[in-house]
Amino acid sequence: MWRRALLLFLLLPLVSESLPAEDQLIRIGVLSHRGDQATSDAWSPTAIYLSRVIPDYTFEIVPLDFSDVDPAVKFGQVDFILTNPGMYVNLEVRHRISRIATLNNLAGGTAKNVFGGVIFTRRDRDDINTLDDLKGKSLMAVDVYSLGGFQMAWREMNTRGLNPYRDMHSITFGGIHDRVVRSVRDGRVDVGTVRTDILERMAKAGQIDMADFKIINRKVNPGFLLSRSTRLYPEWPFSKVLHTSNELAQKVAVALLNMPSNHPAARAGSYAGWTIPLDYQPVHELFRELQLPPYEYTGRFTLEDAIKKYWYWLLVALVFLLFMLLMTTWVARLNRELKKAKRHLERQYELILNSVADGIVGVDLNGNTTFANRAMTQITGWEADDLIGRNQHQILHHTRVDGTPHPADQCPVYATNSDQVPRFVEDDVFWKKDGSSFPVEYSSTPIRDGQLKTVGSVVVFRDISDRKRISEETRQHQDDLAHVARLSTMGEMASGIAHEINQPLTAIATNAHACIRMLESGNGETERVIDVMERIGAQAARAGEIIRHLRQFVKKEQPELSLIDINEVINEVITLLRTEIRKAGAKVVLDLDERIGKVLAQHVQIDQVILNLARNAIEAMADIPEGARLLSIATRNEAVDYARVTLTDTGPGLDPAVAGQLFNPFVTTKPNGMGLGLSISQGIIEAHKGRIFVEPVAGGGVRFIFLLPTCPQRETET
Repeated sequence: MWRRALLLFLLLPLVSESLPAEDQLIRIGVLSHRGDQATSDAWSPTAIYLSRVIPDYTFEIVPLDFSDVDPAVKFGQVDFILTNPGMYVNLEVRHRISRIATLNNLAGGTAKNVFGGVIFTRRDRDDINTLDDLKGKSLMAVDVYSLGGFQMAWREMNTRGLNPYRDMHSITFGGIHDRVVRSVRDGRVDVGTVRTDILERMAKAGQIDMADFKIINRKVNPGFLLSRSTRLYPEWPFSKVLHTSNELAQKVAVALLNMPSNHPAARAGSYAGWTIPLDYQPVHELFRELQLPPYEYTGRFTLEDAIKKYWYWLLVALVFLLFMLLMTTWVARLNRELKKAKRHLERQYELILNSVADGIVGVDLNGNTTFANRAMTQITGWEADDLIGRNQHQILHHTRVDGTPHPADQCPVYATNSDQVPRFVEDDVFWKKDGSSFPVEYSSTPIRDGQLKTVGSVVVFRDISDRKRISEETRQHQDDLAHVARLSTMGEMASGIAHEINQPLTAIATNAHACIRMLESGNGETERVIDVMERIGAQAARAGEIIRHLRQFVKKEQPELSLIDINEVINEVITLLRTEIRKAGAKVVLDLDERIGKVLAQHVQIDQVILNLARNAIEAMADIPEGARLLSIATRNEAVDYARVTLTDTGPGLDPAVAGQLFNPFVTTKPNGMGLGLSISQGIIEAHKGRIFVEPVAGGGVRFIFLLPTCPQRETET
């Protein structure tokens, strides 16, 4: 009897798992990094979505503080967990949770499945500009376990040799991101750190003004437009707890991956759906570098541990010691032979070093030259005797390409000696003995002795004069191609422009004849004559303005950049297109932001991009009823130092088969088009450190968008 009862007790968990879970409550623990109420408001719609998609289960959100996450998973208080990648790595090791999806965060209007950290201070803190300036300052982070709100920033400080626990005046933790931002804004602490997109979200909600803050150690990436100070790491994973069945986890994963990016639940949580689980190795690397759990004991291997583990090897070592005592005489003889071989190897090393075509120079920790190969002397004109023992920076690297002094503390070679991190510089200048400079690319790699202690670095450089010349020729070829395209465009528009110029010329001639007749009549109509002359002047000015725009557009532009007002460029293009717009029966609506920042660009090339996009839009609306042909052009300032230009038409839209290849050369939707206009436009925008893309418009039509970086120095002056 007791055996049967024991069997039923053992089988009970299996039976309960196999039974249908009708209206079973499933708890989803969510890290409450912005407060419990905000967490509940953001994620409850996701729980409602899962309850609707997966029948027989009711999902519930459980907000968890940083200190509550581990106990909730350990004691089975939740069935799924959504937390930052740092806490996930620890939970994976300690409690064997498994990620089933990764969040696509909606940051800056685009979906991102990576994020970073932001180190910031008040903009009026002129004494804090770099990571080195943080020493002795007060820091507030979110939590000791917050990946984006502390640990990412810690890693960047550690790279600069700064320990926040040791080198900061004080370090406190605010618990939630918003409290950290407000504490810095109100001056209660000097510096704060939060995850990316927190500042932008608070600014969008009207809680703060981004202009009040200054980003420390700013990193710029055209593909990631949010303010950040650290490297990027994968976004939050959605994970199942060990006791949760694989069948339920599979249903949840399918439901999350099938969620549309614009689903109401996603919008409520400020994200854009989910993607397959990402690789979280970068988070493991961060924890190894900082020796944080679960890697806090890495490298701690005591003598006692070695004896217990390798006692038999110690016994063998004793036997070998006796043997080596007997072999002392023989070893002494071998030592003499080794010295001879060493001298031979040194000669071989010198031959190999001198056979390399790239310049090679050794530098000790004080910056003095220790060796140089033959190519080094041939390229620079400095003999080895002139270099060895002298400071290489003062000889080769003392001045920048613009002629300004190059401080030694900003030299990558000195930095390699300091932090033992190899570096590669793609474009710099070295100076020859005759006082001339030449462009180089070079690498700086630490040199370590037999004890793995850094004793200096080796610099390998290459003269890239020919490469830069070829690059300049390629750029010139691109400019010539763009110029030919502009001339071709003007050829297509010649009839309309001639008509546009002919109107003011005709008006001038008519008014001039009328003026002559009034003067010949002798009626003394002086006021009427003056009025007619003013009309003649206005028409002449109109014709001159059209001709000025035309000459500017077809001229071959100079390579120099200048500060231009993008709104003025748009108005100039509309002037050239006025006849074509009228002939097409289209209407143009301009929504130009007067506060748009000026961009550093080549005026004619930006003219060409806007003209090409506008003409494409006008031609695309040819088959649309005349009253519905509308071209909208708008400009706005992006949040992170970019000017945004949007051109939207009401045409039939793009064929999906062509949309993905639209910017490729020789791809066109026009019967007689060459397929070069959009390719040239993309090349121009990317050469200006911007980006261009296209997106469909609901109800028909196409929207072309391009971004150009604004000039913050100019904006500050104005």
